[in-house]
Amino acid sequence: MTAPLWQPSRDRVSAARVTRFMALVNQRHALTVTTFGELYDWSIDHPQFFWKLIWEFGGVAAARQGERALVDAQQMPGARWFPDARLNFAENLLRRRDDAIAVCFRGEDRKVSSITFADLYARVAELVQALRVAGIEPGDRVAGFMPNIPETVIAMLATTAIGAVWSSCSPDFGVQGVLDRFGQIEPKVLFGVDGYFYNGRTHDSLGKLSEIAASIPGLQRVVIVPYAGDAPDVSGVSSAVLLRDFVAGSASREIEFAQLPFDHPLYIMYSSGTTGVPKCIVHGAGGTLLQHLKEHQLHTDIHPGDVVFYFTTCGWMMWNWLVSALASGATLALYDGSPFYPDGNALFDYADDVGITVFGTSAKYLDALHKAQLRPRETHRLTALKCILSTGSPLAPEGFDYVYRDIKDDVCLSSISGGTDIISCFALGSTVLPVWRGELQCRGLGMRVQVFDEIGHPVRGQKGELVCTAPFPSMPVGFWNDPGGARYRAAYFDRFPGVWCHGDFVELTAHDGIVIYGRSDAVLNPGGVRIGTAEIYRQVEQVDEVLESLVIGQQWDNDVRVVLFVRLREGLQLDSALCDRIRAQVRRNTTPRHVPAKVIQVADIPRTKSGKIVELAVRNLVHGEPVKNREALANPQALELFVDIEELRRG
Repeated sequence: MTAPLWQPSRDRVSAARVTRFMALVNQRHALTVTTFGELYDWSIDHPQFFWKLIWEFGGVAAARQGERALVDAQQMPGARWFPDARLNFAENLLRRRDDAIAVCFRGEDRKVSSITFADLYARVAELVQALRVAGIEPGDRVAGFMPNIPETVIAMLATTAIGAVWSSCSPDFGVQGVLDRFGQIEPKVLFGVDGYFYNGRTHDSLGKLSEIAASIPGLQRVVIVPYAGDAPDVSGVSSAVLLRDFVAGSASREIEFAQLPFDHPLYIMYSSGTTGVPKCIVHGAGGTLLQHLKEHQLHTDIHPGDVVFYFTTCGWMMWNWLVSALASGATLALYDGSPFYPDGNALFDYADDVGITVFGTSAKYLDALHKAQLRPRETHRLTALKCILSTGSPLAPEGFDYVYRDIKDDVCLSSISGGTDIISCFALGSTVLPVWRGELQCRGLGMRVQVFDEIGHPVRGQKGELVCTAPFPSMPVGFWNDPGGARYRAAYFDRFPGVWCHGDFVELTAHDGIVIYGRSDAVLNPGGVRIGTAEIYRQVEQVDEVLESLVIGQQWDNDVRVVLFVRLREGLQLDSALCDRIRAQVRRNTTPRHVPAKVIQVADIPRTKSGKIVELAVRNLVHGEPVKNREALANPQALELFVDIEELRRG
């Protein structure tokens, strides 16, 4: 058996919050839990005890917890968590009120700012009053068409302090993409900016806001934050007001946090929308809070004083996940703009400047650094950095090698995976476990995660469907405008009734970790053999000339053939020799079934706003089927590259 890439030191294990939590479990329940694996088993066998202790350990502020932790536990969906509780999400993120830095910010344009915990509370208090004067009440929707700046965090906290529901999109969305989302939920107030910066350019937002404001039913007020300029003219946007004028006259005072049920709606998130109008997924306040406290404190070992960063926009659930770190007393490090402007050092410069301890990003970003041959360990100190998180797509084994060789060797690299659907993770890291090459370290505590074969039998050491067979607190409250819950049940419970089927094609390893092979709906099936797309990507993207790739299965001659699209380094052309090397790399490290029948060069790869490639949309185009919602894509023009390809009409 090969050695792990990283092992935690004894000191790190003994100081970890999860070690303290094990001691609490043992004390309260007269047990002798000593390993993470034993803790996991106890957490899924006794969920009501586990989640009650998470509440206590995380110091949840609430008007009432109630005696009951779980009701109707055998119903999935239908189980209810803490049905007697009354709490407020924002109150738990605003408990710390000292003069330490709560939020630091850096923009691509080199704008830099910071806010103390005391100032954060005061600015939220001011906005709470203004929103209440504007008539916002519990259950109302407030939306943000905002970049990842401190004012977005403040707007969310003020919204949820009242008990209203927050929803956000990043300002690079097109107008129709915003209307496909916010048009369904009809917010009363919309926050926006005059413009934003990306890749060395300033992008106007007021034109989009004007169209959006005119098209959302029931929208009463648009609050605009000056970001690209100091005094923007907002007269062209219906019902618009600058933030400073909106809060004028609102003195800072103690916030009256609305005490609401555990499953009171907190956030509305959206499915990617690449196959139709996005689903509006409603998440509850209590479940989101408990799940994030668990993931931050027990899996990521976040303490007060940590500086937590995630490269994300406000249209990706990792923004919501990041902001919850305030509940653990940590400092948020926000960044807005391109991570490669002016060069690939931007985020590592930031990490050194503010002492980032937890650095979160996407697997695609790490791969891009690798392809660019950047070696941050040679150019940056990264003294404070103790944990790197990766998500968005599977991190290839070579990505693990790159991190430990070229970024930092003494760091816990945690590849994590879950989704917008649960606003959290099924598979996570742990700072008390070793890191094995290519594996997500562990399943989430309190999450009864298994791998099912095609007929619903649990398996280990073979590929199958990632499922969760018992309720967990961050399951969605439901979908918006789905009163009977039919669309919600169809999305997750049709495949295996009573079991959450997440749609990931995975394997549970001998180390009790997870390997992800891709999305189940993108699995290839040549000759009846199921192949995860990530298995091919891992090989193809080791070829130096290939920057990125996309693979689909094309219906051909009563079977499925594997078709690989590649984007090459600038100036390179795909020739027969390179095709042969790509195929040889795949064949040598997988099986003959994985080898692409066709290899085709393209100038771009279509992806969602959060950076995920859209295999299904490309598959539809290749088969002459429509792509229903191009607005969901960051680069919809790339789809035209896959229409009517001559090479795919030939054998």
